[in-house]
Amino acid sequence: MTSIGGVEMVDWKLAVTTASRLARPGPEITREEAREVVAELRGHAVAAEEHVRAFTGMTTAAGHDTPVLVVDRPGWIEANVAGFRSLLKPLMTKMRARRGNGPGGMIAGAVGGKVTGVELGVLLSFLSSRVLGQYETFAPATRELPGAPDGGGRLLLVAPNIVHVERELGVDPHDFRLWVCLHEETHRTQFTAVPWLRDHLEAEIQAFLAETDVDAGTLLERLSDAVQAFTGGRRGESAEPSATGTATDTATDNATAPETEPGARSGAHAPEQDIDGRSLVDLVQTPAQREILARVTAVMSLLEGHADYVMDGVGPQIVPSVVEIREKFQRRRAAGANRLDQILRRLLGLDAKLRQYRDGERFVRAVVEEVGMEGFNRVWTSPNTLPTAAEITHPAEWIARVHRGPEA
Repeated sequence: MTSIGGVEMVDWKLAVTTASRLARPGPEITREEAREVVAELRGHAVAAEEHVRAFTGMTTAAGHDTPVLVVDRPGWIEANVAGFRSLLKPLMTKMRARRGNGPGGMIAGAVGGKVTGVELGVLLSFLSSRVLGQYETFAPATRELPGAPDGGGRLLLVAPNIVHVERELGVDPHDFRLWVCLHEETHRTQFTAVPWLRDHLEAEIQAFLAETDVDAGTLLERLSDAVQAFTGGRRGESAEPSATGTATDTATDNATAPETEPGARSGAHAPEQDIDGRSLVDLVQTPAQREILARVTAVMSLLEGHADYVMDGVGPQIVPSVVEIREKFQRRRAAGANRLDQILRRLLGLDAKLRQYRDGERFVRAVVEEVGMEGFNRVWTSPNTLPTAAEITHPAEWIARVHRGPEA
């Protein structure tokens, strides 16, 4: 796909191998317990779908349903590498053209592809133990990881991470698993009930990538910054106990769950370098990209905030210990990120993700309080009714434009 005479700009297979090898083992669990976790997550995903639809008034459009898969950490890694490979194809093609087709370009491609594959693998290994669940919007379907009939979309629930967090928080595991599924099912409902949303986001991302003015060397340098921050802190880090059994489905019947969980712990020290408060995305932006990113960030804030709002709205009805779970989880989100985690969170843009939860949830709550759920759902009418970055922080402006403007 992105090869020069068989040489790829990114060695995707090496990225998967590296990430899977470096990923921490999951929590200790018997095979019988693992099967029970998988079965319960499947059941909760089905139950969550009905609760989310009843609360939001959103229903899946005909022909746009997507599968729910329960996966382990290597399964999450494989799925995300496939997604990256598909989404980044235009950028890789552009970088390949810059490099040229001569022998020098082929040699550089071979070396750079291996290095970049390792760098990407290291970053994915870090993230693979921190993601509870994820809706893969642009996932290409494979035999091992099925997707939607139109070539994209599946919900992933990462079983070992869910078990790890529920144990760390000391909360009721059955309640916690359902609570997580409520958040992730909301994302699934957003994209299955609003079919144009996927195409809109993909168009924005491709426009962002088309504006990218960066060569392979610069991109590799940015990845290296992140990996050096990570690997500089791995020495002396203790691993979790090995699992007796892996909480995962079979290869053809997998799934994953909610959000990136940034509050990771490590006993290691981060290097003394700073990243100037910028993420990897910030480091390669052009002025045109900043405009696109502002629009995408507003949409992501809406999606994340909506999921949190729905999770809190439905939770008290069906999750007995939801108040305890929410309080402990929020403390875990906000607490104790050490120096290493702070660097990685900033570099990878995870701090921005936390702001998206807060800003987006406040937007949704304010709009629903003013115009009701049906009035809020006008946000899904078309790309023109999505909130802008300014409107996310000033919901009254969105209400004035969409409900009281000349076209309302």
